[in-house]
Amino acid sequence: MRVHSVTVCADRVDVIVDVGDAEALRTTSDSAIAERAVALLPGLDNHACRNGGDRTFSEEISDTEVPHLFEHVVMELMALAGSPRSLKGETSWDFKRDGHGIFRVSFEYDDDLVCLGAIKAASRVMGYLTGGEPAPDTKAETARLRTLREVAVGA
Repeated sequence: MRVHSVTVCADRVDVIVDVGDAEALRTTSDSAIAERAVALLPGLDNHACRNGGDRTFSEEISDTEVPHLFEHVVMELMALAGSPRSLKGETSWDFKRDGHGIFRVSFEYDDDLVCLGAIKAASRVMGYLTGGEPAPDTKAETARLRTLREVAVGA
């Protein structure tokens, strides 16, 4: 999975994500993805998920689109950096319009720099979850994101 483009809007950040490999579209492509995700970011277990009901993300994580997991990873990193947990994300796709494996992920934000930093950090997390890259230090990442917030407030 790779981030293709990022657009900062007044009320959200829009990201175009390219999954590429058709076999890797869903978290079911590797049965350990969900386990690794929750071990790395335990707060994912408590995320609400509004996919046609009031299910929790923990009920979705083992069989969902990889960019949907990316959405929740970004939102969790933002929350750990001090953003309100009430902020929302959304994952959508139209393969007929955009091409197979292209997803649109949007994030509400309270601080655009924190959101952008969380997107970058989440890309590294996803590399670990789906691609065998080394596990990122999420505590260091969220500390860095908190620093971005502090710099913006102090400016």
